[in-house]
Amino acid sequence: MAKVNRRVWLTFGNKAMVETPVLWRLARQYPDVIFDIRQASVTAEIGIMAVHFSGERNQLDAALKFLRQQGVTVEPIEKNVIES
Repeated sequence: MAKVNRRVWLTFGNKAMVETPVLWRLARQYPDVIFDIRQASVTAEIGIMAVHFSGERNQLDAALKFLRQQGVTVEPIEKNVIES
């Protein structure tokens, strides 16, 4: 199966979510899914990350579903392209 790429915003909406090692759990459960944190803003109360994921489609879909089940908000990063 071909690899796919997804760029998403992850939002950890409260203190408990910020303190939970969700990405570590994801890495352990889905070792074939590669992720790269491109940007992050984390405080004691909220965390927002721009993350690039890559992997086989079924594994990547399962990994993003896992994040949602953990309470993480997952939203696609959309490109804003202005043509001249």
